[in-house]
Amino acid sequence: MPRMLVIGEALIDIVKGVEIVGGSPANVALGLGRFGRAPQLLTALAPDERGWRIAAHLEESGVEVRPESFVLDRTSTARAELQPDGSAHYDFDIAWRLAEIDIDGVDAVHVGSIACFLEPGAAVVLRMLRRAAARGVRVTFDPNIRPALVGGVDVRARVEEIAALSTAVKLSDEDAAHIYPDLSLDDALAALLATGPALAVATRGGEGALLRTAHERVDIAARRTDVVDTVGAGDTFMAALILCLGEPDPLTAERLREIGEFCATSAAITVGRAGADLPTLADVERALL
Repeated sequence: MPRMLVIGEALIDIVKGVEIVGGSPANVALGLGRFGRAPQLLTALAPDERGWRIAAHLEESGVEVRPESFVLDRTSTARAELQPDGSAHYDFDIAWRLAEIDIDGVDAVHVGSIACFLEPGAAVVLRMLRRAAARGVRVTFDPNIRPALVGGVDVRARVEEIAALSTAVKLSDEDAAHIYPDLSLDDALAALLATGPALAVATRGGEGALLRTAHERVDIAARRTDVVDTVGAGDTFMAALILCLGEPDPLTAERLREIGEFCATSAAITVGRAGADLPTLADVERALL
């Protein structure tokens, strides 16, 4: 089994006064754990009640939270307000510092979201990704942009810099519009592919997903489901994508369709549940029958 490392924020989402473990990269790690891949997570937590709760929640699903993650004075939070369509608006109280660790022996690294843009941790993330890419480690990236937290960062330049180090990039249609406001979704994926990754994927909520390589383009319809909320849907898709990329199959149109269907089915299970309650591999396999 490949050794997987996820780098990025873990925090407490506060939804209608209820505290839920969240953070996009933490959710991706959770998803990989529930898929049976035993990932490590390098994040930024405090040794407080919330920090220990986050670690325990992730470890219950097979995630190893790296001990170097306990670097903050107070664990970060995001107050989420659910919108009528099930999406969430966030008010963040977040700090992002990161311990730089040795990645020898790591086969795959995933990174995304706030971790890539918020300093001082973002600079550490970039250094680690450069080392990983130089060693031939498979890198995956989900920008999952939070406009309120990118500050003075040149978002397009940062996204393209990390994409150039990546094997695959997954983003939402909202991310694409933020990064490339003058391009269609198709052209935005083409621009990302031009930086170097083998695969670029865009999720489109209820409209499904689009997967592109240099030679193939595949549209995937969204799975029909009763939406409870969309928290964690994109992270579920990302975890499923990472799982699929662990297979050495060529990215033919047929294989892209298989990957897209698996990822879309995984995400549909999550949106049918309250909170970021990501599926197990058995859940997805049953839904695909």
